[in-house]
Amino acid sequence: MDHVNDLDQMRALITGWIATPPRPEGRPSGRWVIEETESGRVAGSGQILPLPPEGEGLELGYQLAPWASGRGLAAEAGHALAHYAFSNGEEEVFAVVRPKNERGSRAARRIGMEWVGETDKYYDLRLQVFRLRKGDLDTSALEPGPVER
Repeated sequence: MDHVNDLDQMRALITGWIATPPRPEGRPSGRWVIEETESGRVAGSGQILPLPPEGEGLELGYQLAPWASGRGLAAEAGHALAHYAFSNGEEEVFAVVRPKNERGSRAARRIGMEWVGETDKYYDLRLQVFRLRKGDLDTSALEPGPVER
């Protein structure tokens, strides 16, 4: 959950992602590019990953380039990721957000997530926890899931 400040850091991060083993047996997971539809420009990334330390829950995550913030892309990506997780057998998903990350909290709420508390269980950080249950997802908002290319 560190900030990426330059191209070399991003290359190292992506190299680590590529080396990450495939998804946990029988569970949806992965990493996707968030793309600005109008221009095709890469705006960030989204992922579904097992929450540490034991991977019992699934985390929806999204990170955006500074120029892409405040445009609804995180909520749109999070909604698509949630739809994908639920279409593949999951009953609930989580987002963890740093307490001062107001945009991240707003995006989680726009997806339909509810705040369930604070914890230091994940990533050795104090984080806000949001949860979305399958029955609470607004399925009319988007097409299902991330697009494979």
